[in-house]
Amino acid sequence: MSRLAAAFAGKKPFIAFLTGGDPSLADTRRYVRALVDAGAGIVEIGVPFSDPIAEGPVIQEASQRALAAGTTTDNLFELVAALRDADGITVPLAFMTYLNPVYHYGYERFFAAAAAVGLDAIIIPDLPYEEQGEVKAVAAAHGVAVISLIAPTSAARVRMIAAEAEGFIYLVSSLGVTGTRAEITTDIAAIVSEIRAVTDTPVAVGFGINTPEQAADLAATADGVIVGSAIVKLIAAHGAAADDAIAAYVTQMSSALS
Repeated sequence: MSRLAAAFAGKKPFIAFLTGGDPSLADTRRYVRALVDAGAGIVEIGVPFSDPIAEGPVIQEASQRALAAGTTTDNLFELVAALRDADGITVPLAFMTYLNPVYHYGYERFFAAAAAVGLDAIIIPDLPYEEQGEVKAVAAAHGVAVISLIAPTSAARVRMIAAEAEGFIYLVSSLGVTGTRAEITTDIAAIVSEIRAVTDTPVAVGFGINTPEQAADLAATADGVIVGSAIVKLIAAHGAAADDAIAAYVTQMSSALS
C-alpha cells in the first residue's frame, strides 16, 4: 500500500500546507515535524513562485519571503530528503507548485529527483486537465501522483476529472484564490456525490477552511480536510518562533476530524 493510500485507510487525515523556506529552510524542516507530531496526516510543501495565481495574499507574501531568503527547488528536494532520512517523517509529502518551475526544471529531472527523495505527490493548480498527459506520464514513471483539483463547476466536468484522478482529489471548496473564509457555502455533498459516481479515490476539501467546526462539518462528507492559509498566517505572525502556535492549532484541527 502506498503512503497516500495508507493515509486515508480507516481515517480522515488533516492535510497541512506551509510554504517551503518561510521564513527559512531550517524553520520549515522544524515546522513539518511540528505539523506531523500535532496530527497532520499529509503535509503539502509549497514551492515558492513569483506568480502564484491561485493564492491569496497570505500565501503570496509567504512565497515572496521564501524567495527573498534564497529558497530554490533544489533546496526543497534536499529538505524532503532530510525529513525522510534524518527526521524519520513517514507521512505522505507533496509539493504544491506551478507548471512553470516544473517545466523549466525539466519533467524527467524533476520527477526523478522527487522519487529519489521520497516525495509522494505534486499539486499543480495551473495545469489544466486537458494538458495533464505529458506531466502525468513522466510522474507515473517515477511513482509520483499528480493530484487533480476539482472546483465547483458542472457535473459533467467533475466526473470527467474524477474518473482519471490518482492519489486523492483536491476539492476546491470555494471559487477564487486561497485564504480563510468565515463560511463555506458550496454544496460539497453534491459534488462529492458526483465524484463517488465514478471513482473511489479519496476526496479532500481545501480553500478557506480554518476552524475546527468547518473541518468537522466537511469531514462528515469528505475523506480529508486541507488547511494552508491559517497555518501560513501563524508563521507570518510568529516567524522563527511559530512552533507552539502551529502545534496548538493543528492539534485542535486534527482532533476535529477524529
